[in-house]
Amino acid sequence: MAKIIWTKIDEAPALATYSLLPVVQRFCAQADVEVSTTDISLAGRVLAAFPDKLSKEQRVEDHLKSLGELVQKPEAAIIKLPNISASIPQLIACIAELQSQGYPVPDYPENPVSEKEKEIHSRYAGCLGSAVNPVLREGNSDRRAAAAVKNYALKNPTKRVRLKPFESPSKACVRHMNEGDFYSNEQSVVKQGDGKVTIQLNGKPLKTVKTKDKEILDGTFMSVKALREFYAASIQEAKRQGLVWSLHLKATMMKVSDPILFGHAVEVFYQEIFEEFGEDLRALGVNANLGMGDLYKKLE
Repeated sequence: MAKIIWTKIDEAPALATYSLLPVVQRFCAQADVEVSTTDISLAGRVLAAFPDKLSKEQRVEDHLKSLGELVQKPEAAIIKLPNISASIPQLIACIAELQSQGYPVPDYPENPVSEKEKEIHSRYAGCLGSAVNPVLREGNSDRRAAAAVKNYALKNPTKRVRLKPFESPSKACVRHMNEGDFYSNEQSVVKQGDGKVTIQLNGKPLKTVKTKDKEILDGTFMSVKALREFYAASIQEAKRQGLVWSLHLKATMMKVSDPILFGHAVEVFYQEIFEEFGEDLRALGVNANLGMGDLYKKLE
């Protein structure tokens, strides 16, 4: 029997699974195709990261790891629903809910000091952000629409929906960085000959990877100075025009880059507070990367 794996995830896509999966299973059964589920939800990833903290009955398989191995094989057939790119507040909320249901997973150490806390922090790091996508897209992932779907759309075009015109004159606008960002700083090189490349952070080796001859290596960086200047300028522009300042972030690895980018936005937006009470906030262990919620929590 052929087999398709349907990923079990969180929030709104989980609701879609409850309603749609039984239909898909019934439909595929007519063609002798089994549709089974694997759990890559945030809660599932957390439980899989701490088998040593759980009883035998509470332990779960590391489905994400298993799927990561499966996608390397040509016979893999996986339907991956959208999964949350978990932020630290979402992770903390997930941990609290699991603990309330009797799962003794450890608290998340926001500022790890001891070796034990650093080890726990490292395990939770594998659950944060876009932990799922890099693993499942490493194999034979294809996000293109099937040819039959494209042909049907061409033969059966839908009527275009006309958008209601904006109020004139509309003050809504979009601003983006023009220099100093990931895009403008991106550089690529072609590796000559097989070998190894070491990824470093501030001179500290993080990972060594094997490379092939003629392989393209790509890297970039963000200028913090340019980022903060852009934030300050766009905030002032929004104030002058009487607009709501809305920040939209999207970096390649969200669990690493986005919280830092967001933290700088918080510090720039509340610049006077962080300048006047910076020493006190540092003493409290306030982490701007976690947003204003962390400030309120530490003030308590």
